[in-house]
Amino acid sequence: MNAVPEGSAAAAAAAARLATFIEAHPRLFVLGGAGISTASGIPDYRDLDGGWKRTPPITLQAFVGDAFARSRYWARSLVGWRRFGAAQPNAAHRALAALERRGRVALFVTQNVDGLHQAAGHEAVVDLHGRLDRVRCLACERRLPRVRFQQELERHNQDWLAFDALDAPDGDADLEGLAFERFVVPDCDECGGLLKPDVVFFGESVPRERVERATLALEEADAMLVVGSSLMVYSGYRFARAAAQARKPIAALNLGRTRADDLLSLKIEADCAAVLGAL
Repeated sequence: MNAVPEGSAAAAAAAARLATFIEAHPRLFVLGGAGISTASGIPDYRDLDGGWKRTPPITLQAFVGDAFARSRYWARSLVGWRRFGAAQPNAAHRALAALERRGRVALFVTQNVDGLHQAAGHEAVVDLHGRLDRVRCLACERRLPRVRFQQELERHNQDWLAFDALDAPDGDADLEGLAFERFVVPDCDECGGLLKPDVVFFGESVPRERVERATLALEEADAMLVVGSSLMVYSGYRFARAAAQARKPIAALNLGRTRADDLLSLKIEADCAAVLGAL
């Protein structure tokens, strides 16, 4: 299905349907996904049927247990971060932040790791899968800004600075066919431990406190709104299932199929920025 152009009559009609749902439910539990950030230049993961567009992201097991996979990840990330780290909020982020300022959002739970909701002015946000702008030591739990770690990566790998590739969804880039074993990945300068992005990789559990905060907000909400997510990952789908079990209405704004299609009260298949920009 083609995206609805921002400002079009179709976008206005879709926005009107969504506005009716929002006005009928004063306190929304909002769950967002990759489709919100595509208009900011960050690619999404899945096609219209909910399948992977590319090889699935790296797993925690591969990152920790395979030095080559770890070096490949950071080499691709060195290239991808240049644009990912400079991404700016789009009309979808701004509209959702405005909805929060109106007191209509009980909590915003994002599956994205780009921090763009906070940049748009959101305050009550749970970063379900963490933040890519932070790096965490797996040994001592020290955290440092990704900007600083980027500088360390560049200092140790100056011959890699000339490489470029198309952006990938995880803030990395489709860099392939290089001698990744030569890429130097600095360890934690406090304890010598492994450093990884402060995000939840596949094979890694979402921290309990994030799930508990989101679950409590869902219990207190009147309805659930899903924006830009296929809900194919259980960490997000669980909230749709819980909302349905609690008989709370669920609306979804998303291009293509979602895992919760049979649970929805309202489904709008359209581009998030186009519809929310017209809201």
